[in-house]
Amino acid sequence: MAAFEAAWSAGAAWVEADTQPSVDGVPMVLHDDVLDRTTAGRGPIREARARDVGGLDAGSWFGPDFSDARVPELDALVASLRGPATSAGDRRLLLEIKGEHTLDQLIAVMDVLRAHGVDDRVFLESFELDVLLELRKAVPGRPFGLLVERLDDDPVAAARAAGAAAYNPPVDALLARPELLADLHAAGLAVAVWTADDPVQWAALTELGVDAIITNTPAELLAWQRAGAAGSRTESPLPQQL
Repeated sequence: MAAFEAAWSAGAAWVEADTQPSVDGVPMVLHDDVLDRTTAGRGPIREARARDVGGLDAGSWFGPDFSDARVPELDALVASLRGPATSAGDRRLLLEIKGEHTLDQLIAVMDVLRAHGVDDRVFLESFELDVLLELRKAVPGRPFGLLVERLDDDPVAAARAAGAAAYNPPVDALLARPELLADLHAAGLAVAVWTADDPVQWAALTELGVDAIITNTPAELLAWQRAGAAGSRTESPLPQQL
């Protein structure tokens, strides 16, 4: 939560996070499949109870000032979207549905969004095609993004097969085949590229005209944009659920 608050305080409207369920079906906010790297716990998060995960030290690995950080439930992150607006507008969340999810687990995620009245500020994405197809059936008409580890031979066809409104590839892959961005935009698809932390990449992506840059260093990216990079944008035009 400290990282999200820092990004919003720096002026970023959007933050990105992953959600996956605990063994008792509570959507948690954690990047890794296992607890080992970023918490004091051990083993897969999907084999641990939400109460136990939420009590783990999740900040000491980063620095002693964050020893009181805990793994938040998705509920806590979504509730924080109601906090003060950033210089770029309302707080917003790009939320990856991490790994396979049952229908009940997807419904649990959607229930959290609706409970706080900020459903229109959350854009969902996933690498899992089955998850996106299930999401399309569960919430017809809701836009979402298809995350990919590598570029498909035909990204437009892949996005259309998933019913996605955005196609989100890794930065190196897109920069190796930049001509595909025009095809995606011509098909009405947004493109959010991950994960670019280098100003050289930012410049190339801005020149191409991507719709969003996912970065580990949002304050630095915003400062770079404010410094006058040609054609830069500080707010993503990802599709909104109205």
